[in-house]
Amino acid sequence: MSLTMEDVRRFAGADQGLAIVSFGRPDQSVHSSLVNAGVMAHPVTAEEVVALVVRGNSVKLRHWRRTPRATIVFRSGWSWVGVEGATTIIGPDDRVDGFDPSAVARVLRDVFVAAGGSHDDWDEYDRVMAAERRTAVFVHPTRITGVGQP
Repeated sequence: MSLTMEDVRRFAGADQGLAIVSFGRPDQSVHSSLVNAGVMAHPVTAEEVVALVVRGNSVKLRHWRRTPRATIVFRSGWSWVGVEGATTIIGPDDRVDGFDPSAVARVLRDVFVAAGGSHDDWDEYDRVMAAERRTAVFVHPTRITGVGQP
């Protein structure tokens, strides 16, 4: 069975956007952590991607600035779907051609909503995101694998 980004979207919604994101370290070990993520259109290319937000001082972000690749896995019960691919990052310290830097707050909101989030005070949300130098990370799917259905 060939899996699509629509399958990824269903899995992301099945467990409140919780996913494990992983990448290979230079020493050949693997770094993994729990994140909230969702499927959305990339803000520059409109390609469907998996999106998440990370702190500006995170190990993940430092890694993706050097080595832009990741695998992210969503699960539902004993079923799962994984997306592998290159990453792009957009944030207060990470510019992308074709993206207006003044729209960082808007894209962080869009990623949060795509991951199943909602907020009662978007101005407060924007303030916290800016204070923590939060950055959006997009995983461009080159391989989608999995077992079962959400």
